[in-house]
Amino acid sequence: MKRNKFIWTIMLGTTVFGLTACGIDMPKETQSSFETMTVKKSDIELPYKFSARMKGQNDVTVTPQVSGQLTKICVTEGQQVKRGQVLFVIDQRNAQLELQAAQANLQAAQAQENSAKLEYESNKNLFEKKIVSSYMLNNSENSYKQAQAAVAQARAAVNRAKVNLGFCTITASVSGVIGEIPVRTGDQVSPATQLTILSGNTTMDAEFSVTEAIVEAMVQNSMKAADVEKYLANMPEATFVMKNGTEYPHKGRVVSLTGVVNAATGSLTCKVSFPNPDGHLYSGIQGTVVMNFAEKDVIVIPQNAVIRLQDKSQVYKVQADSTATAIDVTTEDTGNGKDFIITSGLNVGDQIVTTGANNVTEGQKVLFPEVKSEK
Repeated sequence: MKRNKFIWTIMLGTTVFGLTACGIDMPKETQSSFETMTVKKSDIELPYKFSARMKGQNDVTVTPQVSGQLTKICVTEGQQVKRGQVLFVIDQRNAQLELQAAQANLQAAQAQENSAKLEYESNKNLFEKKIVSSYMLNNSENSYKQAQAAVAQARAAVNRAKVNLGFCTITASVSGVIGEIPVRTGDQVSPATQLTILSGNTTMDAEFSVTEAIVEAMVQNSMKAADVEKYLANMPEATFVMKNGTEYPHKGRVVSLTGVVNAATGSLTCKVSFPNPDGHLYSGIQGTVVMNFAEKDVIVIPQNAVIRLQDKSQVYKVQADSTATAIDVTTEDTGNGKDFIITSGLNVGDQIVTTGANNVTEGQKVLFPEVKSEK
């Protein structure tokens, strides 16, 4: 048994000697350095994203102003219409009869006015000749004034009847797109009936809620109220992203930010106006408004340098002896999927581990001097 062990030892030694003699090097243990970076400050743009709903800048609920039977629907759902275009027609017969009756009453009132005027002028001449008393003159003058008032009332009734007749023809108050039409020809309608919604879609507003914290980040607390409007005008352009991920080609601008916080939600309402020359945006569609705000002179590091430990975030700082020490940091997401902003825990000039940080242990040496290859 001892003899066999001795033989294997001699054979192994001979094999190693032979490989060395033939110029074949045995593999050596190598030490690889982790990737590191030196912390510095830089500028970065942060995308703020808000869930928004589109609304036509001139959305109008179309309702009749008179009651009657709907005799004609002149448009279809989704149709683009111009301002003044006829949309609906209500039975005009009653309105026409009311107009004729009002016109007849006006003629009767005018005839009564003429008679009262003649009597007043006659009594006035007779009074000057001292034929009639002042009582008769005053009485005829009052009758004349009453007749004039009756004419004014009759004329107002005619104008009102003409307006009601005009209400039977419903026209578009703005240019836009016709929404759903829930009524049909022959339906009885009244001022409480909604005929459709006309969306003035040449310009669309994306409405969304903004928290107080974001407003404070966008608008400095020290800014005067008079300067807020100028600040909003100088805010960056906004992009609207559809639910399917498609980016709307036209950029929008912030047009308003309500000055009253909603007590229930603790937020303010913001509106971004988007041009809609091709009519691709419709009222009610949902999407995301994206605005990029510049953060200046901040510490930005790659996300792979940050280690998440429950509620903590850590990075490995490289010490003078090339060993790594875990440092707690606070981070702010940049929204670009690759970087974090460090708000505390690191200083300019610190060296940290980036690629491979997940494999580092406390006190581990992470930097090694380069080994020069022998020529």
